Amino acid sequence: MILFTSDYTEGAHPLILEKLQETNFEQTTGYGTDPHCENARRLIREACSAPDADVHFLVGGTQTNATVIASILRPYQGVLCASTGHINAHETGAIEHGGHKCLALPSADGKITAAQIKEAFVEHWADESHEHVVQPGMVYISFPTELGTIYKKSELEAISAVCHECGLPLFLDGARLGYGLVAAEELWGSCGENVTMADLARLCDVFYIGGTKQGALFGEAVVISNPALKKDFRYNIKQGGGMLAKGRLLGIQYETLFSKPGEESLYISMSRNAIRLGGKLRAAFAAKGYPFKVDSPTNQLFPIMDDSTIVRLAENFGFESWGRVDEGHTAVRFCTSWATREEAVDELINAL
Repeated sequence: MILFTSDYTEGAHPLILEKLQETNFEQTTGYGTDPHCENARRLIREACSAPDADVHFLVGGTQTNATVIASILRPYQGVLCASTGHINAHETGAIEHGGHKCLALPSADGKITAAQIKEAFVEHWADESHEHVVQPGMVYISFPTELGTIYKKSELEAISAVCHECGLPLFLDGARLGYGLVAAEELWGSCGENVTMADLARLCDVFYIGGTKQGALFGEAVVISNPALKKDFRYNIKQGGGMLAKGRLLGIQYETLFSKPGEESLYISMSRNAIRLGGKLRAAFAAKGYPFKVDSPTNQLFPIMDDSTIVRLAENFGFESWGRVDEGHTAVRFCTSWATREEAVDELINAL
């Protein structure tokens, strides 16, 4: 069985495992105060061109989303997001469990627009009974989105401008950030619409750099640019159960991901494998005439297949159902990753 179910089916990049083994018997202080975490923070600040940013390490994506959102919102506020957003659709109500409401905006492609955000904000305050309704307190987007789509730089700039105009902190979920950055570079690098980490540090109040789906054993790195959001963030991490005692395990992994054996970090260079093989698989689906639920340029592909093909492929390949389309067809998701092998993609293409 060859799995294309997600991008965290493999363990970790060999260089991370080597570094963990090499440092295994070091004695360090805990809770992210060790030299490895400090060096990883320095490397991330450099990658983001954000020398004053705060960098914090947490264990998983849902924990990170819940912790960041809880740290920003007042008890009567909610978070604007796409209806398909991860916090709204795939986190078992984690945000609501923390006492805040997801204020979902309609989205067919996983993205929301500056106009939607402005409209939701204006409508709330124009309502004479707004005190009886959850107040929009921040905005959540993801890059890539839950449907594998990505924002152009101009779209992010427009969203950022509206958020600042309305006083809504902008939080970007980067669980698959490396894949999104590489895809944006390949799509729009020549016209300047690609997005960099420096752009995110400039346009977002807070975002995170995903590790779990990008070659780490586990871990997410939160980057806080807005000084108003920095105070007491570690209290929120601890209260939410996210302060890892052996914090160096996170620091060592990000230290390795953002080391620069060549001209770019390992984090970016190994993301290219997922995008290249995703593109190869996307072309094969298209050549066979399979339509797509959404046009995703990243490592998540959503072809629409007939039931008999799905049953046949499921004998040898793992993938996920993503919703019934009609009586005989279903949208399914195939994921490539930093560790996907060329021969695995070739086997799937041959099976098609």
